[in-house]
Amino acid sequence: MKKVISSVARKLLLLLPSLSLLATGCSNSEEQKTTETQIPEVNVQTVYTQAVEQKQTYTGTIAPWSRNMISTYQATMRIDKIMVEVGDFVKEGQLLVRMEEANYLQAKMQIENLKVDYNRISALYQSGGVSKQTLDQLKVQLNVSQEALENLEKNTFLKSPQNGMVTMRNFDNGDLTGGQPILMVQQLNPLKISINVQEIYFPLVKRGMTASIQLESYPSELFEGKVNLIYPNVDPVSHTFTVEVAMNNSGMRVLPGMFARTTLNFGERQSVVVPDVAIVKQQGTNDRYVYIVNYDGTVSYKKVELGIRMGNLYEVLSGVSDGEQIVTAGMSRLLDGVKVKVVD
Repeated sequence: MKKVISSVARKLLLLLPSLSLLATGCSNSEEQKTTETQIPEVNVQTVYTQAVEQKQTYTGTIAPWSRNMISTYQATMRIDKIMVEVGDFVKEGQLLVRMEEANYLQAKMQIENLKVDYNRISALYQSGGVSKQTLDQLKVQLNVSQEALENLEKNTFLKSPQNGMVTMRNFDNGDLTGGQPILMVQQLNPLKISINVQEIYFPLVKRGMTASIQLESYPSELFEGKVNLIYPNVDPVSHTFTVEVAMNNSGMRVLPGMFARTTLNFGERQSVVVPDVAIVKQQGTNDRYVYIVNYDGTVSYKKVELGIRMGNLYEVLSGVSDGEQIVTAGMSRLLDGVKVKVVD
């Protein structure tokens, strides 16, 4: 019996190395299989440089070409009569408001008296009755009073400084002004729009270049404008500069305060273009990234600066080079430096 047990034990000892090798082989096969299934599969696309039309659209509000507050210089003065109403078109030099004339008439009478005195003293001077100093002093007094009268006349008979439309009225006939504006006159042709343009386009913006303007009030119609003014300073926070666009309004269909989208065309630029599905937005920031496939099969997580959007494509200003492969699908399982498997 002991011999039989000993024989079985020897056979088991001989089989153990084989069983161990078999177990090891199975283990390595499972690990390899598991490792292969953990490699993320991705779709990629090779990106290239192409011409990108540099059209940029900016939002703004329509503003009058100019505006004037019609008021008198005196702190309190009574209005005799307002000649116009809101919505009226007025011409340069047209009488808009007549203030009470008592002070003006009194000053005018004083001027007439000074003229009589001056003529009398002038005659006496010719005959040697008074000195030249006396005559000169009276002449200075007359000139100062004449200037004061002219100024008072301008503030008694308020005229429009420009062609335009009355857009505001704060008082009625007989009211005391209290130093506040009585009317507002705005020049509505042309109109203007102020927009903030990125500093990279500063060398490309020129006075006189055309602009396309779309208004929410006329969504199916495009209006033409021209760059009228370029402000020579860049905001250090937003890195933009202000551009003023002039817009013809001969038909008086457009009003100040309307919302406008203004498009400027800066020509073409050769840039790398990537599909929008490849762009990854980092949560909590405005940063954009892409995954680039390296030659060793790993991916790099790279920040990109985006330019123009063209349908489902983005212009890339920096971060991706011509001919590189970027991941377009399968980004959810990726990390920087991870090895990937490229599939069709």
